[in-house]
Formats: sequence, C-alpha cells, structure tokens
Amino acid sequence: CFIAFGKSRTALLNELKGEFKKANIVPAVKSRASEFKKWERSLKDYLRGRATLKLPLDPRGTVFQLAVWKYLRSIPSGSVKSYKNVAAGIGQPSAARAVARACATNRISIAIPCHRVVREGGELGGYRWGLDGKKALLSVESAGNSAKSKTLT
Repeated sequence: CFIAFGKSRTALLNELKGEFKKANIVPAVKSRASEFKKWERSLKDYLRGRATLKLPLDPRGTVFQLAVWKYLRSIPSGSVKSYKNVAAGIGQPSAARAVARACATNRISIAIPCHRVVREGGELGGYRWGLDGKKALLSVESAGNSAKSKTLT
C-alpha cells in the first residue's frame, strides 16, 4: 500500500505516518520476514534493471484513480505515455489534469508506474519524488528493455 523514496529511514517513516495518519505503524512480524525479503529483492532487482517488478498490491483510491493506476500498469516498461493519452485510454479524453492528480497521489510508486507519464510534448513534467528520480527510473527501464524503443503514442 506504500512505496516511497527517501533520504533516510526516519524520513520514510515520517512520510508513511503522514500518509496513514490513523494507522498504527509497527515493524513486520518475524513470521512474514521471508515474504518481505522476497519483495525487497524484487524491488532491488528491478532498480538494477534485472527484472520486472512483482509485488502484491493493495491500492486504495477513487474509481477514477483506480482506473488511471490500472492503465499505468499496462504501459510497457521503457515506454511513456502523455497525460492526455492516459486520459483517452481510460475513456475520459478531457481528464488529462485529473490524470496528473491521480499520478501525484499514487502511494505505490514504481509498482504503479506514474513515472511513465510525461507531458504532451515529451517533457518529463512533475514527479512526486523529483525529476531526477523519474529520469533514473526511466533509464533503468530503458536499460533493462534495450530491445524495446521508447514510444510516445
């Protein structure tokens, strides 16, 4: 339900607490440690360009946000789409700004790849964790999928 980038464990914990204000945040129980390590390995392998990210997801959002996030997961790794393309892809061609907002509120970065959405002219646009992070993720995907070319359709 939450994946984020941060400069420190404390910063990440504070962001997690900010996102889930009423949650009781506790360390994972030991009986789930091997499962968590598996997810951690999957994330690390993805960030090294070695694998496709495979994690169990539990996204929470509005019907519109869920439609956007589902569409984002269909964009092939190493490819990008514009906010307008995403809006059209979910059947709401005039909702490009709302698509951008859905991307901005995505709590499951990387797994729901909002970094694959760019402005109409191909500029990167915004990213919750900064443009350097967006560039790095797109670079990892391009390197991991060198047989595929980036497309903006």
